Amino acid sequence: MHDFCFTIPYGLVMVIGGVIGFAKKRSTASLAGGFGTGFLLLIAGYVSLKAFKKRKNSSFALILETESSCGLQAFTQHPHGISFNEKDDQIPLITASKFEAKASKMLNGRMEYKLG
Repeated sequence: MHDFCFTIPYGLVMVIGGVIGFAKKRSTASLAGGFGTGFLLLIAGYVSLKAFKKRKNSSFALILETESSCGLQAFTQHPHGISFNEKDDQIPLITASKFEAKASKMLNGRMEYKLG
């Protein structure tokens, strides 16, 4: 499986989630975090797909995918922790954290495989 096979759908999910979060709660943080990171992942996936079609690797796409994924994990864990402390909202926190951790682990694992 190539990196763009996961990066493009994950980017789409992030973009849609950011737009839905903004539409429901008027949260600009959701829009910036979800849409912004998702858009970066879509760009990285597109660049990687184009490089794959030319039978080459794209260092730019690799770095963008990895940094977007790590940045997403860092920025999303802090608000979840605050939400948990204020509201005792444990179930959505656990579900979101598990999804984010698994998605980031898969993407970062793929990047490590590609580099190694």
